[in-house]
Amino acid sequence: MAQPEPETDPISAQILQILARNGRIPNQQLAAEIGLSPSACLRRVQELERRGAIAGYRAVIHPAAREAGFTAYVTVGLARHSNEAQLAFERACLAAPQVRECHNITGSVEYLLRVEVRDLESYRRFHSDVLGAFPQIATITTHVVMGSPKDERA
Repeated sequence: MAQPEPETDPISAQILQILARNGRIPNQQLAAEIGLSPSACLRRVQELERRGAIAGYRAVIHPAAREAGFTAYVTVGLARHSNEAQLAFERACLAAPQVRECHNITGSVEYLLRVEVRDLESYRRFHSDVLGAFPQIATITTHVVMGSPKDERA
């Protein structure tokens, strides 16, 4: 994925803000909200895509439709602080469909995961059978999501 160029003018910033809320907005409606002609608006969107400021479009699937009613954030500390251990752990996360996000972070642990599964029993199995099978892991701390009053992930 191309790195977006850092400078964005106010009109392009407004386009990005609207598209972040509604990536399926028709170009004519977007143009009207921005105050541009449809052709000028389309050129700007295409340029934002070309520059990498717009990395893609996707459907946001409700967790219930994926049978994922249980969400937890999990911090993971590795036993060894080597590049090989990190890469092995990251490959394991890529292969685990329950891991919806994996972030390498700073602080007392190396990783923060967002895990989505059907229920508490499914999480228990994931915790013991999947995370427990990673030899790179030294510590696991689970934070169960009780509610999400604000969630702007797309």
